Amino acid sequence: MKKLVSILVLTMFVAPAIAAPSHISRTKNGGYNVTYDYKDKEKTGWYVGGRAELSFLNWKNKYSAPTIAIHDASADSDSYSFEPVFGGALMVGHNFAYPWRGEIELGYIGNFSDKDDGFEFELSIPYIAANTLYDFDNCVYVGATLGAAAPTTKLDGAFTDNGHRSHTGFGVMGGLMAGYSYRLDTNLMLDLRYRFAVISGTKQTRNIPEGKFENKINMIMDNSLSIGLRYEF
Repeated sequence: MKKLVSILVLTMFVAPAIAAPSHISRTKNGGYNVTYDYKDKEKTGWYVGGRAELSFLNWKNKYSAPTIAIHDASADSDSYSFEPVFGGALMVGHNFAYPWRGEIELGYIGNFSDKDDGFEFELSIPYIAANTLYDFDNCVYVGATLGAAAPTTKLDGAFTDNGHRSHTGFGVMGGLMAGYSYRLDTNLMLDLRYRFAVISGTKQTRNIPEGKFENKINMIMDNSLSIGLRYEF
C-alpha cells in the first residue's frame, strides 16, 4: 500500500512537469517500473532582446558663415576622435536555417555635447537597422548591418536667432560586427558584441545677424562595445 501511495505522489508532482505516465508495471521483487512519454518543447526560432552600449564616435564639424565679429568661421572645422557616448538598443530576431539568423534592431547612440567659441553643439543618433548574423559552433558570431539613422544636432549660441536650435537629418548606416553568445539557460543568452559602423552625416543652418551660419558633418564613424540579453521563445 505504501508503495502504491508513493507512485501516486510521484505521478502528481512529476507528471505536470513532463507527461502522464504511459505505463506502470510490477517487478518480480515487488517494485514498480514507470515509463513516461516525454517530448521537449520545440522552440519557435524567434527571440527578443536588449543591449547596453558604449560607442566611440569620430567625425568632423565644418563651419561656414559670413564674418563674425569675434571669430572668423568661414573656413573653420573641429575634429572629434573616439568621443565616448552611451546608448542602447532593442531587437527582435529569428533563427533561420542554422547557422544563419536575422534581426531588426532599434537603437540610440548619444548624447555628445561640446561648447566652443561661443556656441554649444550636441549630437545624438537614433537608428533602425537590419542585421544578418552567422553563428559558429564555438559560440562566436559575425555579421553585417544595414539601416537608416537620424543624426540629430543642436546648435546654439549668443549670435544665433530664436529659431529652431535642433535639426534631425536622414543618413544611411552600414557596418560589420563580431560577437560571442553564452547560454545562461534553455531560453536565455548573454550577448557580447563589437560593431564598426559608418553613418552618413547631416547639415544644420542657423540665422545670425550677418546671414547664415552652417555646420556640416560629412560622415560619422562608430566603434561600439555592447552587452545584452536574448530570450528565445
